[in-house]
Amino acid sequence: MKKTILAVDDSESILAVVSTTLEEEYQVITASDGAEAISKLASGIQIDLIITDLNMPKADGIQVIKQARSQEKLSLVPILMLTTESQMAKKQEAKEAGATGWIVKPFQPENLKAVVKKVLR
Repeated sequence: MKKTILAVDDSESILAVVSTTLEEEYQVITASDGAEAISKLASGIQIDLIITDLNMPKADGIQVIKQARSQEKLSLVPILMLTTESQMAKKQEAKEAGATGWIVKPFQPENLKAVVKKVLR
């Protein structure tokens, strides 16, 4: 059975690239903002990896991470930040919230595949 990835970004084009890049090997569920992601996390669906943008309306990536980490079944699920932000302070804030890794946009699809494969081992 394919592992399930929740991809969260307010950019439709980024969600499309992430989905297209990963859907051959994984089931990809998308959310267009942090609030939608938090709702999907609370629904009880099995999630094996979360890839989230940092800056989004309604709830940002840090809030998504904190919500995921507050749920026992998601406490150890890898979470990747996919963002244009490269400031160390933001990276540290995401890490403290529970992020596993950081990918800076724009990204190469092959790099995304490699990172996802590594964290889902």
